[in-house]
Order: sequence, then structure tokens, then C-alpha cells
Amino acid sequence: MIELLCIGNPLVDVFVNIDDKLAAKYGIVDPVQHIDREQAELFLRDNAIDVAGTVKSSGGGAANVAKIAAMLGMNAAFSGCVGQDELAKTFEDEMNGAGVSAKLVRSNEKTGLCFACNINGETRFAASPGAALEFNESHISEEMISSAEVVVVDGYILDRRPLVKHILLLASRRGIPVALDAASVFQVNRKAEEILTYSRNFPLFIFMNADEALAFYNTIRKSNDDDSRLSEKEKETKIINYICPTLKIITDGELFPIIVLKLGGRGALVIAGGNIYREETFTITPRDTIGAGDAFCAAFISAWIRHKSISECAALGNKVAREILQVPGTHIKSGKLKSFAKMLQK
Repeated sequence: MIELLCIGNPLVDVFVNIDDKLAAKYGIVDPVQHIDREQAELFLRDNAIDVAGTVKSSGGGAANVAKIAAMLGMNAAFSGCVGQDELAKTFEDEMNGAGVSAKLVRSNEKTGLCFACNINGETRFAASPGAALEFNESHISEEMISSAEVVVVDGYILDRRPLVKHILLLASRRGIPVALDAASVFQVNRKAEEILTYSRNFPLFIFMNADEALAFYNTIRKSNDDDSRLSEKEKETKIINYICPTLKIITDGELFPIIVLKLGGRGALVIAGGNIYREETFTITPRDTIGAGDAFCAAFISAWIRHKSISECAALGNKVAREILQVPGTHIKSGKLKSFAKMLQK
């Protein structure tokens, strides 16, 4: 029996330290962007990159969730599409090493890449999804879905509506909840109405960070508010005073949706069954924030499967996310999470 089946874009994350000149050479100018494959290959081989300081790790939101869940002692599986190259081996080896059952589809396209570029303390992401985009509904069987207790879906596959609907329909037939991470403000701005519709028709967990929650609220209200200049405290105040009451109405009297708002160093808010739960944490100076939200999701869902309370789920999410903040991406040794795995066994 699979406890978590995670479905999404398998990527190899490459963490590099570069300067503005090299970033400009490859057009890496936006906080998040796509980069074409030829450009990505040239960038990977550029002699100006500090090879000694480069870290490669399996990545992609759903893959990260599967990896962390497996390290927490859960029976986790991941499904997505990779190429038949060395990067695919890097991805598969790390997933298998973490204890994940990798159900990978092979493509003639090259395995997806995502560069996390540290440029004078600023992080910019440049992704080349490659083979990941070949994954579709024909690769997901009813048997695969029915074997899971929870299905986790990467928000970046929301653009593939037939695939997402196929997963939701198969899961709902068996009463299996689906956990959806909103993925990014860009995705929320385009997909908020769809996410809301899904939440009304299927058993859904929805995970959003503060910026995504604000974008979700503004989109469904058709508001033109610009919250980008708000401080973290101001964002939190708006979320508590305006967004939580709206989401509370959506969840009132229902088992689902369960909506989880990740507030980073300010903890988490969970809206479920018409109630609002607050679980605080403490702030640390992160080495890297990539993958922390995925780690929170993995821990929260794992605790929920093991019949922990909503507060316990959020508390474990905070604790595991803090560990991930101290490493690049989810490139963490499983021993670091052993104490949390023991908590799930109680």
C-alpha cells in the first residue's frame, strides 16, 4: 500500500553561484523563468561556473514531497517523465536512495533541469522542463491511484488540465484526497478559479505560501490590489483579517477542502471544517529556502495519514521545513529527519 503517491515534474536542481555578467550572458534576468534547452546545456558546461561549489539534487515540487516523506518513514512513490540520460540517473538514484518508489516514464527528450542561481545573495530560477512535459493522463492508471492513501499533485502541472482532471476523477471515485501545492504566484494568478472549482468538487488539500494566498484572494475577488510591497507582518495581518474569514466560509461544515497557508518564519495557518488553526514557529537564518515549502507539505500530509491532529500536522510541517532551510534544496541526509520519523510512529 502506498501512503503518498506524488505526481509532477521530475527535475534535477543545479545550485550555482554566479555573477551578474554570467547571468546576463544566459538571459537569467527574472526571479523565475524558462530557459531553452540549448542554453541550459551551454550554461551547465560554462567554465565560469564554480564547479566545486555546484550541488545537483533531485527536484520538482512533488518529487521533493515524495523524498522527504520517504525519509520520514512513509511509503512514498513518485511518478513523472524523465529522459534516458545521465541526469535521469542522477534523479532516480537520489529518489531510490531516499526510499522512494520511482515509477518513471522514459522519453527521448532530455531530463528536466532547474538552475537555482545565487547572484550576490539574490536567487533566480531558470528551468528547462524537458521530458517532464511529456507526462500525460495515459501514464496514470486507476490501479496506481487506488493504491494510495493521498495523491500529491505539483501545481506546475495545472496547465495540463486533462491530466489534472484525470487524477482528480480517479482519486475521488475511491474517496482518496488530493494535495495540491499552488506552486507560484504566477500559477495562482492564472489558475485561482480552477483551484477554487476543484476544491468544491473534489476532496482537496490546498497548500499556499503568503504571496500565493494573497494572489488567490485578490484573483477570486477580482481585485487589483498590489500586495508586493507589503511587509511580511502586513501580509500576515491581511491574511488573518480578510483571507482567513473568506476561506473559513468555503470550508464550513465540510471535511474538505483543508487549506494550509505557509507563512515561513511566522508559522502556518490551517483552515478546515470552518475552523482556523494557528501553529507558530521560530525564525532562523536560512542557508536556502528552496524546498522548504515542499518539506512542510510532506510532513503535514504524512502526519495527517498517521491520524495526527491538524495542529500536530502543522507543527511537524514547521519543524521539518526548518531542517530543510539549512541545506541546498532537499539535499539532506535522512539521519537528520530520524527524530521526526519516530514521532510519526507513535
